[in-house]
Amino acid sequence: MPRTVLIVDDERDTNDILASFVRSRGFEPIQLYAGAQVKSAIAEHKPALILLDVMLPDLDGFAICDALKRDRETNLIPVIMVTALQEDHHRVAGVRVGANGYLAKPFTPEGLFKAMDGAMAWHEEHRKRGTSGEINFDIRSELTYLQQANDMLADLFAHTPLTDRQIKDLKQAVMEMGGNAIEWGHRKNADLVLRITYRIDPEGIVLIIQDQGPGFNPGDVPHAASDEDPIGHIDLRNELGIREGGFGIMLARGLVDDFRYNTRGNEVTLIKRFDSPADGATSR
Repeated sequence: MPRTVLIVDDERDTNDILASFVRSRGFEPIQLYAGAQVKSAIAEHKPALILLDVMLPDLDGFAICDALKRDRETNLIPVIMVTALQEDHHRVAGVRVGANGYLAKPFTPEGLFKAMDGAMAWHEEHRKRGTSGEINFDIRSELTYLQQANDMLADLFAHTPLTDRQIKDLKQAVMEMGGNAIEWGHRKNADLVLRITYRIDPEGIVLIIQDQGPGFNPGDVPHAASDEDPIGHIDLRNELGIREGGFGIMLARGLVDDFRYNTRGNEVTLIKRFDSPADGATSR
């Protein structure tokens, strides 16, 4: 049986055009005209790809994509946003919710096929690799930063027994420490690249966040919150004219099972262990 592509667009002419192009590539199009139909159609047809309009009559396409990417059952289904919205902030919004491609209307067959090929390649890569990976965050591009963070989240959903809550905690810890490294390690130098290496072991997830800055002494950061005095740093930040914050290290430390810096202070290792069967029965 041919693989199916879910087409979700309330403009019937556009939906039909997409269906004809999809059919020419050997896929069977499943045509929907409202967002509320998506969940049941996925369960019935098990699509290999979803072409999703942003402006639907009943639901917001970004919200649909976000829900799919936060669900372990649908996380690895590639989603291409198809829309007339072409501003940069719309593209950023698509990346934020985990979209695997962004096709602007009016589109060409070549543009559609390129987006489809890229999305299907993403699916195959993340379906297979599962045991390890390396992410290089290019801080000159927010789109790249967000997309690669979502790629990591997809791998955790697909290849680990972590609960949704544990994955959310781990992603938050990574974003906290990644942002910390960009702001303080790199001093927001756009020419430097932040490297995050992650490994999926039988016992848990190991993530190493490394910046190219000079490092620091993690035991001597007066402008950051500490477990002993969570708010004492606030007055110092005000005196120094530093923005509100300083909770990143303390927050990340509480979200993982093991948290440690290297001697230089430019590399932090985060470890999140999988629950034992007995623990899992009580935590899920």
